[in-house]
Amino acid sequence: MHLPPVGLGTMGIDDPAPIETALALGYRHLDTARIYGNEAVVGEGLAAGIAAGDVDREDVTVATKLWIDDLAAEDVGPTARESADLLGVETLDLLYVHRPRGAYDPETTLPALDRLVDEGLVRTVGVSNFETDQLDRALGVLDAPLAAHQTELHPLFYRPELLEHARENGYTVVAYSPLAGGRAGEIDPVAEVAEAHGTTPEAVAIAWATAKDPVVTIPKASSEEHLRTNLAAADLELTDAEVAAIDAVEREEELFPE
Repeated sequence: MHLPPVGLGTMGIDDPAPIETALALGYRHLDTARIYGNEAVVGEGLAAGIAAGDVDREDVTVATKLWIDDLAAEDVGPTARESADLLGVETLDLLYVHRPRGAYDPETTLPALDRLVDEGLVRTVGVSNFETDQLDRALGVLDAPLAAHQTELHPLFYRPELLEHARENGYTVVAYSPLAGGRAGEIDPVAEVAEAHGTTPEAVAIAWATAKDPVVTIPKASSEEHLRTNLAAADLELTDAEVAAIDAVEREEELFPE
């Protein structure tokens, strides 16, 4: 599936206004999850953006994730339908397994997702926070193509083997927390590249991630200023030397460990 370089991560957003603002600015990928507790808020923002004429529904990828308690085969369908109702959509464009834990069983969970694709409730299937062996198992079980793997990726936590696996198997890597939990400006090479380009360290962190095939990002933002800055990062081109300098940062912090 085609995803824009910069989408909107919505964890912690409890007001539909930033969602509507993001759509008006040009965001076309909204990412939420059952565990965030804000699918209805995202749905309200999407409905407001459509009503205002800022966007057509078919132009927005709406993604959500099934939490570890929702992954038993008998729970997948009802939970996905509830998510669609909360989001106010007939079809979930991208539905993820949030983590391969809890009730997750690839032999039963993934066929339940395939059935939702066949029924038309779900357009594409993704997984999140998987290891390469778990990705291989998912690819072996799913009938539907694997559309995306969502994983933490930022200048302080970068796993090239996950990107290589995605390239080999033809799916997108969706990078969450690309701003390193607000620490982008504390990373010297990132700050130096930002100064050279006259932009923010946050924009550089996004540009660094999206320079890596096949990565797209979903930074969270709620203010119009930050929404604009993050979206503009899609047009920031770093040199190979700048990317290499950030690649060389000593990795030290996974924000959301298993």
